[in-house]
Amino acid sequence: MTAAARALAAGDPLGALNRVALRDDAPALALRGIAMAQLGELVRAKALLRSAARAFGPKEALARARCVVAEAEIALASRDLGWPAKALDAARTTLEEHGDRVNAAHARYLEIRRLLLIGHLDEAEHRLAKLDPTPLPPASRAVHELVVAGIAMRRLQAKTARAALTRAEHAAGHAAIPALTAEVDSARLLLDTPAARLITGGEERFLLLEDVEVLLASKALVVDACRHLVRDARAQVSFARRPVLFTLARALGEAWPADVSREMLIARAFRLKLDDESHRARLRVELGRLRAALRTVAGVTATKRGFALVPRNAPEVVVLARPVEEKQAAVLAFLADGESWSSSALALALGASQRTVQRALDSLAAAGKVQWFGRGRARRWITPSVPGFATSLLLPAPLPSD
Repeated sequence: MTAAARALAAGDPLGALNRVALRDDAPALALRGIAMAQLGELVRAKALLRSAARAFGPKEALARARCVVAEAEIALASRDLGWPAKALDAARTTLEEHGDRVNAAHARYLEIRRLLLIGHLDEAEHRLAKLDPTPLPPASRAVHELVVAGIAMRRLQAKTARAALTRAEHAAGHAAIPALTAEVDSARLLLDTPAARLITGGEERFLLLEDVEVLLASKALVVDACRHLVRDARAQVSFARRPVLFTLARALGEAWPADVSREMLIARAFRLKLDDESHRARLRVELGRLRAALRTVAGVTATKRGFALVPRNAPEVVVLARPVEEKQAAVLAFLADGESWSSSALALALGASQRTVQRALDSLAAAGKVQWFGRGRARRWITPSVPGFATSLLLPAPLPSD
């Protein structure tokens, strides 16, 4: 049993299974479950860990708590974000009471990584601040730095993220666990992947996260199509619940310093090819609302053929857009991490209803952009390959100024 546990700690699941595959006692079931999880057999792993938890006696609270933590890690890996957080919290408390600080810290990291996945950055950062990784083994320190990097990337703090990944790479090297090293490499690759597109003066170019950070710290008026807001160095205006107004703002931003014709604005905002007086009247109403919303950062002036955007304090206007733009880009951004997601987990991460997410997945599957396996509640969704430069870094989340 000790040799099997050491093999698992070193990332050698096959070596562990060779030692405990024929045993059915509770400790062996637990080790087999962890080994199967490391091999990617998550369904079988979950069943073994539940069997192990039931097999441990009432006086073996520590062993049962470790099984709960292992099962929570499997749920996180399989993107089952709806698992009961209270059970994990109770298990962490038990581990702390019995002096198992390493597994207690691991349980805390699982809680934080779940919060990070669903976009609760403030709470994740608050919980992470309570953890001191110094006395933990190298593997746990690597996980700590991965979480630090994950939060920094969503906060658009590229320098902080790169420094954390360097520390994570060093710790993972000491741990000598190939899977952990691969996770660090994957996170570093994300930093070197285009996170957005910059549209200005009729030209486009891709931006890395560092470039986005510099742009948002500049004096430019940014029409942010990733988060549906308009901001300059002094203020920001959200259009998250006003899509028509944001469509107009983006059209004006893309054309700046030129104007946009009334016909083009009607076509983009209302998706109408016809142009009659009723459409023009509706356009005037929406542009009046846009002027009122943007009054602190920009104005909208009428021209002979249409309208133009005039920044109040900024020297230029730029549009920040996602690298890949389509109707279901947010769903693809989460699926691009290479993991298999359930529709309920995607709904939780996106803050949308499960039915809305299911419709999006069905349309993407019909277009051949996603695949599914399993049936009923066990169905999981994946991307057959990364669709362009999809990324979840710039999905709606608190901005650095919040």
